[in-house]
Amino acid sequence: MLRRLYDWTLSLAAGPRAPHALSAVAFVESSVFPLPPDLLLIPMCVSKRQRSWFYAALCTVASVLGGLLGYLIGAVLFEEVAKPILAFYGYMDKFDQFKQIFEDWGWWFVFIAGLTPFPYKVITIASGVFALNLPVFIAASIVSRGIRFFAVAGLLYLFGPVIRDFIEKRLGLVFTVFVVLLVGGFALIKFL
Repeated sequence: MLRRLYDWTLSLAAGPRAPHALSAVAFVESSVFPLPPDLLLIPMCVSKRQRSWFYAALCTVASVLGGLLGYLIGAVLFEEVAKPILAFYGYMDKFDQFKQIFEDWGWWFVFIAGLTPFPYKVITIASGVFALNLPVFIAASIVSRGIRFFAVAGLLYLFGPVIRDFIEKRLGLVFTVFVVLLVGGFALIKFL
């Protein structure tokens, strides 16, 4: 079953609509969606290695635009939209103490969240709520998301065949490690 899912994901990643799907996932992940665009970016880069740089650029642009939606949600729709999203991720109770820290270190929060598995949407919404300087927000988002997605694409471009062989030979192990890291990342974030 896992092999069929892997083959299906690779065929989807190689399909003509894959860039549209990648853009959509990268966009909504930056404001409301819980799953990272890497779930599509990685198989797309493995499937069409020569397009890795294009996919990284597309992912970066869509993610930053989605981050602007998150900023808008925080700035304009805090009560209606942002509070439920922050409550879902377990951050409402820490939000007030976070405000002062965010005001002092906002650029760094955006930059670090853009690089890590930390839910970037929490930071994009907080940036809007706390009115982080918009050009600063955009610059930090472009740099951090660009580094993240171009690093993934670059590694897959350089080591694509080796990584693909490794994944295909050890699919069960790779899937298990990915799930553990994904669940562990969310659990760690929940307890911090």
